[in-house]
Amino acid sequence: MTATIEVPAKLAAQVVSTRRDLHMHPELGFQEERTAGVVAERLQSLGFDVHAKIAGTGVVGVMRGSKAGRTIMLRADMDALPILEENTQSYRSRNDGVMHACGHDGHVAILLGAAELIAAGRNDLPGTVCLVFQPAEEGQGGAQAMVEEGILERFSIERAYGLHLSSKYPTGTLGFRSGAFYASSDSIEIEVLGRGGHGAAPHDTVDPILTAAGFVTALQQIVSRNVDPLEPAVVTIGSIHGGTIHNVIPRSVRMLGTVRAFSDDVRDAMPSRIERILKASCDAAGAAYEFEYQRRYPVTANDPDQTAYAEALAKSIFGDEPVFTADKLMGAEDFSFFAQRVPACFYTLGARGGPQSSNPHHSSTFDIDEAALPAGVAMMTALAFDAPSNAP
Repeated sequence: MTATIEVPAKLAAQVVSTRRDLHMHPELGFQEERTAGVVAERLQSLGFDVHAKIAGTGVVGVMRGSKAGRTIMLRADMDALPILEENTQSYRSRNDGVMHACGHDGHVAILLGAAELIAAGRNDLPGTVCLVFQPAEEGQGGAQAMVEEGILERFSIERAYGLHLSSKYPTGTLGFRSGAFYASSDSIEIEVLGRGGHGAAPHDTVDPILTAAGFVTALQQIVSRNVDPLEPAVVTIGSIHGGTIHNVIPRSVRMLGTVRAFSDDVRDAMPSRIERILKASCDAAGAAYEFEYQRRYPVTANDPDQTAYAEALAKSIFGDEPVFTADKLMGAEDFSFFAQRVPACFYTLGARGGPQSSNPHHSSTFDIDEAALPAGVAMMTALAFDAPSNAP
């Protein structure tokens, strides 16, 4: 295994500069034109074989080594979120209403930093390394789109690795977890259809607000009474809209929600359980409903052998102390679509260096401790040079 990876100070500064540039110019999923351009130009200047416009804005950089070995992929997601940034740093977003609030700017900067070291050591590189810069992780399934376009077959990818910066863990720590790591994520869209009327005469109406309220309350029995207490699950209604004024009962109420699970059995049972409660609530009130259940991201499950290998590699570089077993997360990751197809390991890189970098992901004040970035570069570079010949 690779024992030492040095990230020169000049390269570390470049990675920080790249991250700040991307942070100032965030782009939503499948709209990452500028980001993809920065990536493609950098990879091409380093001598990678560059393939652009995959799944819209995705970029793959291929470096073939001079020694025998497998073909692996290292992945970074590129998209931002529709959030108005409330930070005051000099590198805050210049695109109002769009923000890198999940660390994807850091992911791209890390992988471009690793690209520099991979290119510099190409004569010692075994196998083939594919750097996959993926669009649209934030709910739009960019990884699925890349898989459906055939990138795994096109580039003969045999192993997949990815990281996620985390404000939950201290800067520079690396977290690994075998098996289920991130939960599945599905969406529900519901319309409760009643009969509108005057707020002073509710007996002449079928009140969709009251019906929706009863449904939301009853919905919680799924997790508390239908799901095994040892199986984590979440059913959340995150949006509810109905009515326009104080004294009018509206005709309809619209609700949006998310469903999370770690078990395929629990996940598969959710649509019928939710609709059963919805139907009962509407039948009791005399209302009708429309129900749509959207299966989105499967569970992100790490291959046990790849996880053990990557964790051991991390310890050989950083020592035992900063390497730990990460907790399961109810958040979701579309890296799962790669992990379903090839043996894979997705790991966490801590980036909490103090109060400024401890805010939760997807918040308007999210930021990372940039001191974590060199550790990400070192780990991705180590995987590039070691995994093609040593991963199980």
